Amino acid sequence: MKTLLSLAFGLFAGATALGANLPTESFGQLPDGRAVHLYTLKSSGGLTVAISDYGATVVKLLAPDRQGHFDDVALGFNRLEDYEAKSPYFGAIVGRVANRIADGQFTLDGKTYTLAKNDHPGGIPCALHGGKRGFDKVLWTAEPREVGGEPALQLTYVSPDGEEGYPGTLTVHVLYSVTRDNSLKIDYSATTDKDTPVNLSNHSYLNLKGEGQGDVLDHQLTIAAHRFTPVNAGLIPTGELKSAINTPFDFTKPHTVGERINADDEQLKVGGGYDHNWVLDTVKSKPTLAATIYEPTTGRELEISTTEPGLQFYSGNFLDGTLVGKGGRKYVHRGALVFETQHFPDSINHPKFPNTVLKPGHELKSETVYHFTAH
Repeated sequence: MKTLLSLAFGLFAGATALGANLPTESFGQLPDGRAVHLYTLKSSGGLTVAISDYGATVVKLLAPDRQGHFDDVALGFNRLEDYEAKSPYFGAIVGRVANRIADGQFTLDGKTYTLAKNDHPGGIPCALHGGKRGFDKVLWTAEPREVGGEPALQLTYVSPDGEEGYPGTLTVHVLYSVTRDNSLKIDYSATTDKDTPVNLSNHSYLNLKGEGQGDVLDHQLTIAAHRFTPVNAGLIPTGELKSAINTPFDFTKPHTVGERINADDEQLKVGGGYDHNWVLDTVKSKPTLAATIYEPTTGRELEISTTEPGLQFYSGNFLDGTLVGKGGRKYVHRGALVFETQHFPDSINHPKFPNTVLKPGHELKSETVYHFTAH
């Protein structure tokens, strides 16, 4: 059970109301008239994060370089309408189940559930990131908070029984907070009134040179994983936990993203680059280092720690220059990296994978930390 893999530590312990002190601005209006807002968290170290209650989305993420200059390193848009019409999950919380479910179908407690088949990699249909209207496309309830003297934002969404085909009423809380040492923390919790699969993740696209500043092939990446889950032509895990050692998937030591991305490797061909889940070596109740990303021209470094068992690394393979971002620049092919801390894709159909079924009376708790430095 997921709750056994992530200890039920005090997720919101120490979080207090911050009230009107959190900078808030309008971010547009939904077709039904509901107002959408943008909330800005700025740490005493300078890290600045702007979050919308639409999709619980990280819209901006300003991190320092080695000269102390802050740039926005998260891809995204300036307008709500663009997120509604064409966002490939930029910065959003994805769920109820992040990643893919084979054939948009699963069986739970003897009943088969059918989901929307909203993705077709390799011409093979599957359910992706919660469906046609996943958590990235709903309006969350936002509450400004304070954690350890630093600003925070708690977002809540209640997903009704049957939404997008999933069983049970699921109540989800996501707490974004920033720290003095320039970390962005994301704490997740969820409860349900029926057995249901749950796999929550943030889907930020990152370019440590700055959003829209070309490709990310020069970023140096280390992943704390000796194994990964290979996929079939539909990008669904085969069920195997395969060794990454001495393959293009071996990031146990630093390699640039572009160093082996065009290697003659069947898995890279299937994914069009990297679009795979790594099996993290160490899973603990407190966030453990999963990946380190270093960008040499700016000196920015990002350490990602998590309580989750898996890390999906996606190398921006479907970006093609048609999307124009916040700075007016095109988002080119492989112009960003995505790191989804998660349970493994399609776990509900793989009994040997870490369990994603949440049961009534239990609480899902998970934490991921993005720590920025520069050198």
